[in-house]
Amino acid sequence: MAVARDRRPSLLRRAASKRAVPDVDTARIAEAVEQLRHRGKATLHDRLHRVRLALGLAVQAGLAAALAWVVSHKLLGNPQPVFAPISAVGTLAASVGQRLRRTVELIVGVAVGVALGDFLIYLLGNGGWQLGVVVTAAILLTIFFGASVAIVIQAAATAVLIVTLSPSTQNLEIPRFVDAFIGGGIALLVTAILLPLNPLRVINRAARPALDLLAGQLDVTAEALRKRDRHSAQRALERLRENKDELATFSEAIEGAKETSTLSPARWHRRNELTHYAEAAGPIDRAMRNSGTLIRRSVTLIEDEEPIPDPMPDAIAHLAESVRLLRHEFAVGEEPEKARERSLRAVSEAGRAYAQGVGFSGSVVIAQVRTTASDLMVASGIEQEEANRLVRRSFGDAEQPPSGQAEQEGAPRKPTAPPVG
Repeated sequence: MAVARDRRPSLLRRAASKRAVPDVDTARIAEAVEQLRHRGKATLHDRLHRVRLALGLAVQAGLAAALAWVVSHKLLGNPQPVFAPISAVGTLAASVGQRLRRTVELIVGVAVGVALGDFLIYLLGNGGWQLGVVVTAAILLTIFFGASVAIVIQAAATAVLIVTLSPSTQNLEIPRFVDAFIGGGIALLVTAILLPLNPLRVINRAARPALDLLAGQLDVTAEALRKRDRHSAQRALERLRENKDELATFSEAIEGAKETSTLSPARWHRRNELTHYAEAAGPIDRAMRNSGTLIRRSVTLIEDEEPIPDPMPDAIAHLAESVRLLRHEFAVGEEPEKARERSLRAVSEAGRAYAQGVGFSGSVVIAQVRTTASDLMVASGIEQEEANRLVRRSFGDAEQPPSGQAEQEGAPRKPTAPPVG
C-alpha cells in the first residue's frame, strides 16, 4: 500500500506533463489526412471534368458504331460487319481536328494492307513466319512512301487480319475495304450533320484547365513573394511545368472546333467567334512559357534575399486576374476589355516596383511581367506592336530607380529598361 501511495503522485505528475506537452504526432497526422482529403476531392473533380469533356465524343462514337453496323449488315448484306464499326470508332478516336484526314488514312491503310496481304499470301501461303513477313513488308513499304504513322499502323493491322482470317473467311478483302469507307464516312456524317458538338463549348471546357492552372500558379507565386516562401514558389514552378496535357487538350479542341465549323452547316455561323480562340492559342502558350521564367526567377530572388517591393507581388497577382478575366470574357463572348485593363495594371505595378529598386533577379521578374502582359494583350486580340506600345506606356517613366537608391540598398545595377516581347 505504501508503495502504491508513493507511486500515485508520480503517475499523476507524468499524466499531467503529457497533457502539457502538445501532441505533435496527432497534429501531423491530422494535417496529412486533411491533405489527402483535399487531394482526393481534387482528383475526383479532375476525373469528372475529363468525363464531361469526353461525353460528347462518347455519344458520337456510340451512334457512329451503331449506324455503321446497320448500314454494313442490313443494307449491304455483310454477315460479319466488324470493320465498319471499328473504322467509325477509329475515325472519331483520332485527335479532334484530324477526323477528315483520319478517314483518308484509314482507307489508304486498308488498301495497302489488303493489296500487300493478298499478294504475299498468294506467293508464300499462310503461317506464322508468313505473317511476320507480311507485317514487316507493310510497315517498310508505307514508310518508304512517306506515309503517316496512322497509315503505317492501319496497313500493318489490315495485313494481319487478311493473313489470319483469309483461311476461314472467303472474299474478305472487298468487305474490309468497303467497311473502311462506310465507317469513316458515317463518322464524318455524325460529327458534321447528325450530332455536331457546339465548338465554343468544347473550347471553353478545354481552355479552363490550362488558364486556371496559369492563373493559380501566378497567385501562388505572388503570395510566395509576399511571404518570401521559396518552397511555395518552387512548387508553383513545378506545377506549371506539368502543363503539357492542358495545352495539348486546348490546342486539339481549337483544331476540332475549326473542323466542326467547316464540316457542319449547323455550326458555320460560329466561324467568326472561333477566330478569337484560334488566334489566342499561340500567345497563351507564350504566356505560359514566360510565366515559367517569371516564377523560376522569383525562386532565385527569394533565395538570394533580394529586395521585394510591395508592388511586385501585386503585379503578378494582377496578371493572374487578367488570365481569369480573359477566360471568362472569351467564354461569354464579350470583348476582353477587362482582361486588357488588368494586364496593363500589372505592368503599372511592375513599373512602381522597378522604381523602388530591385536586384538582378527582380529586374528579370519585372521584365517577365511586361512580356507576359504583352502576350495576354495579344491573346485578347490586340496587335503585337500596339500591345508593346501600351505596355511601355503603362510601365511609365520608371526606366531607372531614383538616383542613388540602388547604391544605398547595396543592390546590383539594373538594366535601363526591362524588355518587352
